[in-house]
Amino acid sequence: MKEKVLLDASVVTRCRRRVHLENDPSMQDQPQAPLDLGIEQRIADAAEHRRAVAKLLSRLHGPDWTEIPRGAPVDRAELTLDAMRAGIRYISAAQLPSDSGSGRRGTVDLLVRSGDGYVPVLVVRHKITDPGRGARVSPVERPLPEEASTDRLRKVRAQPRDQLRLAHAVRLLQACGMSAAADQGGVIGVEADVVVWHDLAAPNWPGGRTALAEYDARFSDRLAVATAAAEGAEPLAEPSRINECKGCPWWPVCEQQLRDRRDVSLVVRGEDATALRDLGVSTVDELAEMPLERAEELPLTGVRNTDAILLAKAWLQDLPLVRRVRDLSVPRADVEVDVDMESYGDSGAYLWGCWLSGADIGQEQGYRAFVSWEPLPSDDEGRSFAEFWIWFCSVRRLAYERGLTFRAYCYNELAENRWMLASAQRFAGKPGVPSVAEVREFIRSAEWVDLFASVREQFLCPNGKGLKVIAPSAGFGWRDAEASGENSMRWYRDAVGLGGGTPELSQRDRILRYNEDDVRATWTIRRWMTSDEVREIPFAEDL
Repeated sequence: MKEKVLLDASVVTRCRRRVHLENDPSMQDQPQAPLDLGIEQRIADAAEHRRAVAKLLSRLHGPDWTEIPRGAPVDRAELTLDAMRAGIRYISAAQLPSDSGSGRRGTVDLLVRSGDGYVPVLVVRHKITDPGRGARVSPVERPLPEEASTDRLRKVRAQPRDQLRLAHAVRLLQACGMSAAADQGGVIGVEADVVVWHDLAAPNWPGGRTALAEYDARFSDRLAVATAAAEGAEPLAEPSRINECKGCPWWPVCEQQLRDRRDVSLVVRGEDATALRDLGVSTVDELAEMPLERAEELPLTGVRNTDAILLAKAWLQDLPLVRRVRDLSVPRADVEVDVDMESYGDSGAYLWGCWLSGADIGQEQGYRAFVSWEPLPSDDEGRSFAEFWIWFCSVRRLAYERGLTFRAYCYNELAENRWMLASAQRFAGKPGVPSVAEVREFIRSAEWVDLFASVREQFLCPNGKGLKVIAPSAGFGWRDAEASGENSMRWYRDAVGLGGGTPELSQRDRILRYNEDDVRATWTIRRWMTSDEVREIPFAEDL
């Protein structure tokens, strides 16, 4: 008799094809991609955060607290069940009893006794609230739903994955008869100051659905996919490229299958690829053969219809870039500053790197960095941001005083804008820190140019629009062979000695070199886009 498939909470937010591959016995010997270093680091950071929160709560609650030992020689689920039967108020690192009838298994960071049963609490390393009002929270020192009240200064940040994980734990608690009467669960976030409580039976999801109903539908689907894979039946999920593919260990397997099929998702992802297949357009070749005059017939939402056809043509010719327009343009000025920020997850922005170029205003041109090497979060981050802003404004002022124009550039303003606004808010009142209104006025001005938007509007990019993808076409290369935003976070941990290690000064130099290359890459791309060399890139109408 075949063993029953048991799935944990991760499957409900995971690609259906990945669920198939993970449960297909014939695929277990297939080579997989190594875990991305950035993902690996985030997993380690999350584990460290859970340990820190567990240590805090253990100290606060003493005899009301127990932790299920990891790697115990006895059944951890039995230990958890014994602790619940004993009525222990807080149970950390719980292993819930598997429910073979429903195909569920799983763990939860914390179980909290509420009434005659238990509610699950997650400990996560991301933000769970934003400024606003309406979040139902309790102090982290009292992680009980009975202690919760509505916070007038916080609103819940949308984190669907957290609610789905909580729903999974609630179903497991119900299966073993240990669930509290109310279907709710809590989350302790990266700041570890409050528990946000979610009513999983409230119709807060699109279409008036509840988190539990959404979870049940997703889990039922993934269980069917996994069961078919385990039994060698016809697959219920075929490969198709989506955003999740980038960090998936199974991508080498799927990529080869997609390339063998010349699958249309190689140029048009997600729901758009599904819509094209429904029209009978399954391959890149079939999409490329469509007349541009018929482009409006395509039911696409994630990409312009004509772009989809042109991207397919470019992919067939192995072109990394295609010009949308014959003559490209980028807003220029007499005095220019390229800006690139380095952050560490949600903990803060520790480095603001700048490249000054253009007319002489009495400031040394080239690279300068405003950095804090105190482990985040830290007030010293406010000091480095203030120094960046003071210098930045002085450059603008010197340009104005000489009757010169000024512009600053970044590549994808979402990150820089987020941390400029957040820093102004978090460090308000500190010397040199601008007001939120001052920052907002600048980022809305014509002096702040998002080069990513210029690339998106004037190029077709079959392989993506990221800085590391576009810069080589402009003739730029990074000095560090491992240069990436994900890797820089690992370097940062070493540079400041996070986790109790000794700070590695060589990694600080590596980060500064990487950041300098990022701003030089932006500078190179925008100069290239306004040069004659860019005409060597094929024009879309000529494909």
